[in-house]
Amino acid sequence: MRAALDTNVLVYAEGVGDSKRVSASRELLNQALAADLVIPVQCLGELFRVLTGKAGRSREQAQNSVLGWMDAFEVENTTTAAWRGAMDLCVAHQLSCWDALVLNVAAESGARLLLTEDLHPGLNWRGVRVVNPFSDAPDPLLTQLLT
Repeated sequence: MRAALDTNVLVYAEGVGDSKRVSASRELLNQALAADLVIPVQCLGELFRVLTGKAGRSREQAQNSVLGWMDAFEVENTTTAAWRGAMDLCVAHQLSCWDALVLNVAAESGARLLLTEDLHPGLNWRGVRVVNPFSDAPDPLLTQLLT
């Protein structure tokens, strides 16, 4: 099963945020080492922005972090078709265009899950289920991914 990682999972794994989510994100990624994980390229741009802004890292430090994620996981590019689908999501579900783009790129990559705390858990789009990996009640598909 393939899953896509949203920016917040990466940000927490980088140590930015409260200790509970930082630990949970790192544990999630350790448990998912054998899983088929992808990162939408937009999430890497957002990660760079957070690391150089909120986290106060230098551009070089942020670049090294982003390159590390690119080495570790497959990166899915944004396409014209992905943008069209994202606009459909914006219209149908009133999502922000950037959240919609991440979800639609996940769908185009063949992911079954989008791991994020930013969208509505349980939302399904083109076969992708939105799952909050920090929820107290783990989604059965997330449990399946991690086993």
